[in-house]
Amino acid sequence: MLDIKFIRENPELVKTNSRNRLAAVDIDALLALDAGIRNLLTDVETARAKRNQASKTKPTPEIIAAMKTLGESLKSKEEELVAKEIKLKELLLAVPNLTHPSVKVSANEDDNPILETYGAPTKFKFVPKDHVELAESLDLIDFNRATKVSGAKFYYLKNELALLEFALIQYALEILVCRGFTPLTTPDLAKREVVAGLGFNPRGESTQVYNIEGSDLSLIGTAEITMGGYHRDEVLEEAALPKKYVAVSHCFRTEAGSYSKFSKGIFRVHQFTKIEMFQFVVPETAEKAHLELLEIEKEIFKGLKLPFQVIDHCTADLGTPAIRTYDLEAWLPGKPAKDGGQGAWAEITSTSNCSDYQARAMNTKYLKASGAKELVHTLNGTAIAIPRCLIAILENYQNKDGSVDIPKALIRYLPKGCKKIKPK
Repeated sequence: MLDIKFIRENPELVKTNSRNRLAAVDIDALLALDAGIRNLLTDVETARAKRNQASKTKPTPEIIAAMKTLGESLKSKEEELVAKEIKLKELLLAVPNLTHPSVKVSANEDDNPILETYGAPTKFKFVPKDHVELAESLDLIDFNRATKVSGAKFYYLKNELALLEFALIQYALEILVCRGFTPLTTPDLAKREVVAGLGFNPRGESTQVYNIEGSDLSLIGTAEITMGGYHRDEVLEEAALPKKYVAVSHCFRTEAGSYSKFSKGIFRVHQFTKIEMFQFVVPETAEKAHLELLEIEKEIFKGLKLPFQVIDHCTADLGTPAIRTYDLEAWLPGKPAKDGGQGAWAEITSTSNCSDYQARAMNTKYLKASGAKELVHTLNGTAIAIPRCLIAILENYQNKDGSVDIPKALIRYLPKGCKKIKPK
């Protein structure tokens, strides 16, 4: 979240930034609440001082009566203070991070500049199938039984596609470990205060978060949550930074409000596996670290020889904690195009620079050589989101006879002789 002091000193800047980010926040109401809290805190501290002073004197009936009245008033004010502080934190968490000056200001979430393109849309001498048709003919995904067991938008991966999930994990981990990233597997659950503090809304009709009834836990939608909280309430040594992690986790999303978005097959599902990159850095190196994550994403998908383009999110498309976000969009031959044709670009990875927004909520700092403590900056990036990567492989590597070639980069991680997915 943003520093309340910064908001007090720069209200118009924060208002403009929030409007550009399409964030429904009332900065005036937030500041009014903040002022009320500070006034109330003064009253509470004054009352506590009076009580402490009275405790040092010989009690008389008059003093005892006065302290009883003071105690009742103090208790009421303390309860009011706690309630208002909780409300202020909720409002602060709704205020988006500041925006990188290079980000395009636009109210259209699709108005994202294309920075570069790798490869060209795959061309076929036959009518290509989408991943659902391919999966059905090659016995790779079972939707029907998953629906019976878990409900809609769940799935079983089968045969070669199940093996490809683990091959993709090994492929990504090898690249990242060689680059100095520490590998982890993370919990699939996190405390709700951690989820909220990192910029994910765990409440309301539009939430993407599954909450566990009778607890303060939520299922994570990304390992960004478990990694963002990894160094919570810690002070890291400056010499130990950057800290680079690559985490493998399951991800769970309600997909609330996604009824109008493309969601065929396994493109938009309730559970999937993802390999996530995360860095804790000093502020001066954050932009360089962000570009490093982008380069790694590009290396991964160039290695798979999948066509993609890099986009730079405009203000309307930025998530709450990020100052800047880049996406890789792969070419999916089976995705319907806006003009009614077949074939379109679709997001497969994302990498964000969150500056000190998440670190403030997690109280993650570093100790400078001068002895001062400052907030670290955090960055995250998708190495591979398994389902969308599998879609891109199936649709781009398909053959006229219905078979699908396996990218050469993955063959070494598969059973011997597994180089092509053939009709059963």
